[in-house]
Amino acid sequence: MQIPVPENLKTLAKNCAFPLYIVGGYVRDAIAGLECESHDIDICAPASADEFCAAAKECGAEITAVYKNTGTVKVKFRKEEYEFACFRSDEYVRGTHTPVRIFFTNNISLDARRRDFKCNAVYYDIKSGEFCDPLGGIADIENKVMSTVDRAEKVFGEDGLRLMRLARQAAQTGFTPAQECLSGAQANCALIADIAPERIFAELNAILHADEKYGKEGAQYRGLKLLESTGVLEYILPELWLGKGMAQPEKFHHHDVLEHSLRTVLYADRRVRLAALLHDIGKPYLMQRQGNFHGHEYDGAKIAQEVCLRLKTSKKLTEEAVKLTAMHMYDMRLDARESKIRRFIVRNLDYFDKLLLIKQADYSACRDDLGEAPCVTKWKKIYADMKAEGVPMRLKELAVRGDELIEIGVPPEAVGKTLWEMLENCAACGLKNDKARLLSYATKSLGKITTE
Repeated sequence: MQIPVPENLKTLAKNCAFPLYIVGGYVRDAIAGLECESHDIDICAPASADEFCAAAKECGAEITAVYKNTGTVKVKFRKEEYEFACFRSDEYVRGTHTPVRIFFTNNISLDARRRDFKCNAVYYDIKSGEFCDPLGGIADIENKVMSTVDRAEKVFGEDGLRLMRLARQAAQTGFTPAQECLSGAQANCALIADIAPERIFAELNAILHADEKYGKEGAQYRGLKLLESTGVLEYILPELWLGKGMAQPEKFHHHDVLEHSLRTVLYADRRVRLAALLHDIGKPYLMQRQGNFHGHEYDGAKIAQEVCLRLKTSKKLTEEAVKLTAMHMYDMRLDARESKIRRFIVRNLDYFDKLLLIKQADYSACRDDLGEAPCVTKWKKIYADMKAEGVPMRLKELAVRGDELIEIGVPPEAVGKTLWEMLENCAACGLKNDKARLLSYATKSLGKITTE
């Protein structure tokens, strides 16, 4: 078979005095019949960086970066970018992640053995249209198996990030790690502690969204289960790991705390996957401290923030995970009055849609029930009623402005609080969103405002 090759790479290959190969995920996916919207293409050759740069420039390419110590070149044809690497062999000190010595070579087998998995070590000669498979990677791809390019103990011992890559790639592709591969990962799981938190989170986030890469249903859950089975999860999320084997009330739950958290990710919408993973992270802590889970959402929010800071997630993602963790239990037992829920909705409108998604995923993960959560049904109706009534949902929708409140004597420092009171009362207490009525309300409140 032949794989689709961009025309600019075909032109570049013809201009090279050496064979130019595509290698890695693009070749793997073409052989496996996996399709995705975008794909990075890695190229390599038994040639120096200087030789490659000269050939690329003759074809009109722009060289955007050259790293001669690793033989890596970043090249750009208009909007299309590629990364080139010279054939090389790397030498590691256990767990260092970065090679301590690099040897350039013309031997394709040596280049293949510096990679991680055989399925990623199949080469496609652009000029001849032929495959080169020095390690038997095509058989692995056809059998949907992941095995390491060398002894698994050695491969994972060289670079702890490969522990995350194993879980991510197996989840995305649907391939099954070979037993030796799993054993090697288990034996080296502690090496993940040597990896920078940003790299860990990048892989974790890709696992949380693994189903989106090739449309493999449930891929995000399979990736997390691989992190659990290899022991890596204990090192990257020890707070979550404490829930392994921790029973929950059978009346509401079929699974222990950890399994429930992983299944919440399984059932969660793509927009709330991190929050889904962390939503019950306070349970193990509280069980150890007080023997029950009461109030776990509040302690969980603090722990979720610590975890996000440790993994260096973005400010927006951190705030969202913390907020949703803190709010996910509200009215879970359907005991909150409608007036309180209405106030809650306008106060937390920015998170309302995602909170419903978390509540639904949490409900489904309790007993693997895909029906709509009763709390979600209740809240959707209340929200629909508010919209039908024309309730203002944001301050800017109020019929009165802050400067108008100041004109009737409301102190400037009290304007914000007064506006929020009016917004919530419009939602919950039947206060009409009419300028005259709102100003009358504010006037009646003046005495209270000034005495406070």
